[in-house]
Amino acid sequence: MPIHSQPTPIFQATRVVNRARWAGSVYANFRRDDVLRIVKAVAEVGEETARYYADWAVEETGFGNADHKELKNRLCSEGIYEYYKDHDFTRHRVDHKRKVIEIPRPAGVVFALTPSTNPVCSVFFKALLALMTRNAIVISPHPAARECCSDAAHKIAEAAENAGAPDGVVQVVENPTLEVINGIMSSDGIDVILATGGTPMVRAAYSSGNPALGVGPGNCPAYVDKTADIELAAKCIANSKAFDNSVLCTNESAVIAHKDISSDLVIALKKEGCYLCTDEERDRLSEVLFPEGKFDATVIGQSAEWIAERARIRVPQNTRVLLVNLERIGDDYVLSREKLCPVLGFYEVAGRDAAMKSCNAMTRKMGSGHSAAIHCKDPQMILRFGTELAVLRTPVNAPCSTGASGFDTNLAPTMTVGTGFFGRSSVADNVGPHHLVQWSKIAFSKESEIDMNEYELIESQPTPKVRYPDEVIDYSFADGFDSQTSGLHSHGNNALTGEDLRAEIHKIILEEIRSLHLVRETRY
Repeated sequence: MPIHSQPTPIFQATRVVNRARWAGSVYANFRRDDVLRIVKAVAEVGEETARYYADWAVEETGFGNADHKELKNRLCSEGIYEYYKDHDFTRHRVDHKRKVIEIPRPAGVVFALTPSTNPVCSVFFKALLALMTRNAIVISPHPAARECCSDAAHKIAEAAENAGAPDGVVQVVENPTLEVINGIMSSDGIDVILATGGTPMVRAAYSSGNPALGVGPGNCPAYVDKTADIELAAKCIANSKAFDNSVLCTNESAVIAHKDISSDLVIALKKEGCYLCTDEERDRLSEVLFPEGKFDATVIGQSAEWIAERARIRVPQNTRVLLVNLERIGDDYVLSREKLCPVLGFYEVAGRDAAMKSCNAMTRKMGSGHSAAIHCKDPQMILRFGTELAVLRTPVNAPCSTGASGFDTNLAPTMTVGTGFFGRSSVADNVGPHHLVQWSKIAFSKESEIDMNEYELIESQPTPKVRYPDEVIDYSFADGFDSQTSGLHSHGNNALTGEDLRAEIHKIILEEIRSLHLVRETRY
C-alpha cells in the first residue's frame, strides 16, 4: 500500500480552484432575489465585524489607523451593497427599439489579489463584486496581512453559504507563496484576475496569460487655486493625507499652491494638524523616507509622529501630517514622488500655467492615469485642469483619498482604481461589479416583425441548492502535485494516470450532480 505524503501548498491551491469552478458553474444559474440575499448577508457580516478586523489588521501589519480602517471596512461592505443593490447583473435585458436581448454572463472564477495597505476592506469589496455578478472568487491575501484576511474570507464564505450560496463560492489561499500565486494566476481554472497591489504584482498578473484587471501607481497632486476656499481646501487636504496614515493610493502626494494664497494656505494647514518642516528637517526626512533614493517600505502607513521621531524632528503633540517645502518637481527629486505615509510636499507656483506644468510633471510617469485634485471656484480652470492632465479622475473641492475612490464623491466607490491607457492598465474606471460580467447579445433582423414582450415574460429557472460532493471525492490518494505539469502523480503500475484520474473524478461529479437534478453540466 503506498505511503501518502502531506499535500503540497500548490496541490491544495489547485483543489481550491477546482472547487471554485464547481461553485461558479452552479452560482451562475442563481436568480436575482437569491443573489441579493447572499450579497446582503455578506455585507452585514462585514458591517458587524468592521471594528474587529480593523484592529486585527493594524496589529498584524503594524501600520494604519484602526478607526479609519473600520470606516473602510464599513464602506466596502454595507456601503458597496447600498450603492449597487438596485443594479441588476442577473436578469436578461430586452431592448424593444433595437430588437436586442442582452444576457448576463459571469466571468466564472475571479482570482483576487489583496494588498497589505487595505487588507480586509479589499477582501469585502472584491468578494461582494464577485457575488453580485454570480462569480466564484479565490482570494489571495498579502502575506503581511494573511491571518486577518484569511479569517475574514472564511467568515464571509460562511455567511454566503448560510444564505444559500454554493459551497466554495468564496475561498482563500491559506499559504500565498510566490510559487502558489504564480501557479494560480496562470491556471486554466481562473477566468479573470483582479489585481490590487504593487507594480511588480500587477505586471505579473498581466503577463499570466489570463485576463487581468490591474491598476497603476498614483502620485496625486492637489492644486489650490487663487479662487479656492482656503479653509475648506486645508481641511480636505489634511484630512485626506492623514486618512489611515496615507495608505490609499489616491492620497495627495504634494500640494501645488498658487502664490496669491500660498501663505494663507500654510497657516490653514497648520491649524488642521500639519507641521511645516524646516529645510534641514526636510533633508533629514528625505533620508529617512528615501534612503539611497528608494522608498523605505517600513514607513508605509506609520503616523506623522512616528516618522518625525525617526527623522529626529520634534513636532507638537497630535501632529497629523508633516509638510515639506519642495525645491522642485521631477522624477529625480524623491520628495515629489508618491509617499504612502503622512508626509506632504508643498510647492508654490507663480500662476495657473506653472501649476499645470507642475501637476503634469508629477503625473507624467508615476501617476499617469490615476488622480489629481483641484480646489477652485473657477469653472474654466476646473475644466482645463481635468482636460490637460493625463489622469482619469479629478475630485473638485474634495479630499483626494476618499474623493477619487468614490466615497466622498459620486464616482463609483472602489478599492481598485483603474489607470487606463495613460497608466498602461486594461481598465480606466473605478472597478466595480460591471467589470466582472459580460453581456451576450441576441440580435434580430432590422426587418423582422417580432413581439419583444414575449421575452420580457420569460422567467429564469429556480435557483438550485447544491453541496459540493466532498463525500464522493477523496483527494488523499494523491501524494503530491507537479507544479510544472499541473498534474497528479501516480502510484505504481496499478494507479490511474493523471488524465485518467481527472476523467474519473469528472465522471463521478457529473453523476452526483445529475442525481441532484442540476440541469447545467459543470465545467471541470
